[in-house]
Amino acid sequence: MKQNKYDESSFFANYSQMARSTGGLDEAGEWSFFRKMLPKLEGASVLDLGCGFGWHCRYVREQQARSVIGVDLSSNMLARAREMTDDEQIEYRQQAIEDIHFSASEFDIVISSLALHYVESLGDLFRKVHHCLTPGGAFVFSVEHPVFTALAGQDWHYGAEGEKLHWPLDNYHREDLRQSRFLEHDVVKYHRTISTYINALIESGFELKQLSELKPTDELLGSHSAWQEEMRRPMFLLVSAEKK
Repeated sequence: MKQNKYDESSFFANYSQMARSTGGLDEAGEWSFFRKMLPKLEGASVLDLGCGFGWHCRYVREQQARSVIGVDLSSNMLARAREMTDDEQIEYRQQAIEDIHFSASEFDIVISSLALHYVESLGDLFRKVHHCLTPGGAFVFSVEHPVFTALAGQDWHYGAEGEKLHWPLDNYHREDLRQSRFLEHDVVKYHRTISTYINALIESGFELKQLSELKPTDELLGSHSAWQEEMRRPMFLLVSAEKK
């Protein structure tokens, strides 16, 4: 059975209070980088894997995408997405990401935001994405960075005064599930190396177009003190690929 934490009432309540849940894409730290990696959206058919509240679905329609299908396992997520959406060209489907089955060349663009580190069989999913994309179609996704997922604790090493001394890294090449703590709940995530993400794409027939580890710009560093931490360790990995 696929993990479905977002349909647990207490977990969903905590998630709903996060800044990115209330403020949308502008409150997602990685969004400004992710947006720049997207291809031209006008006239495109788009698939969003792990669509959550539907923020990305609505954005691509605002950019004149022809149609969007958002897939998510959580009924809570999709109920909220439907409440926030008034657009007949956006369709939401309740389904595990791993279980998608679309026709060949059905989509021009597939996107996924911070969802694929919950997927166990990454290679199988990449092959499914490749199958449903048109030739030359784009696949753009973000995940938690492998430096961030390597240790289940996902936290700094602190000094005697509570200062953040460094980000610990261990068991990097041991690729399997991690029982992490997120929003005061135990959550299963799958750790894999950068090379595994990239090689799985290549083996599935994709050509890598762009890679980002979300190095903060001078503007971001000056806008909020929290961005200083992102200079010390990467938190997100963003990837853009194309079906050859």
